[in-house]
Amino acid sequence: MGEKRKIAVFDVDGTIFRSSLLIQVVDRLVDTGAFPKEARKVYEYAHEKWLDREGDYQEYIDGVVRAFNRHLKGIHYGVLADAAEDVVEAQWKRVYRYTRELLKNLKERGYFLLAVSHSPKTVLDKFCPRMGFDKAYGIVYEIGPQDCFTGRMVDDHLILNKANVLKRAVEKEGLTIAHSIGIGDTESDIPFLEVVARPVCFNPNMKLYRHARRMKWKVVVERKDVIYEL
Repeated sequence: MGEKRKIAVFDVDGTIFRSSLLIQVVDRLVDTGAFPKEARKVYEYAHEKWLDREGDYQEYIDGVVRAFNRHLKGIHYGVLADAAEDVVEAQWKRVYRYTRELLKNLKERGYFLLAVSHSPKTVLDKFCPRMGFDKAYGIVYEIGPQDCFTGRMVDDHLILNKANVLKRAVEKEGLTIAHSIGIGDTESDIPFLEVVARPVCFNPNMKLYRHARRMKWKVVVERKDVIYEL
């Protein structure tokens, strides 16, 4: 039996993609009329507060998630897939230099590249192959009659804990945690960062940054065209 492949696990939104794939898709669904214009009101205030640096980014994201979950029911799968394709086609190069080059380097070194995200898997399946990922895990939404979404998530107990996703991938793909690398940007990434051999906190929010300091994890910040290692 040959040597097992090493694994590198990445969060996507804010870690590779310089925005949130879900935000861009929700905006696209509103722009095309698939979602009503009122959907933006769910997160508009939180967005303004964040832009003014008076509010929390997580509150903004939580509002986008609520809008998506509220209006997804009854939407045909093809409508979401088309919106995802449009967003990725237009924006897939809007990524951070540090993680883009790290992905390329790890790919050349034979690592199995795993993406773990709380964005819809429909969107990740458009974006992640372009970045060289071998596998992507995201939130899967149930499809009912006439290929329309019911509004319910599938296996949410798995994907909401990213460490469980990593462990499942390692077992399913016959990989090894030895010499593994993990890259994340928020506290939701802590579970899988605690599992890997080399955790990297990239552009971390305050909750992850404080945890990283306690754990003595590597912290990397990319600002404009400069990359800092702390």
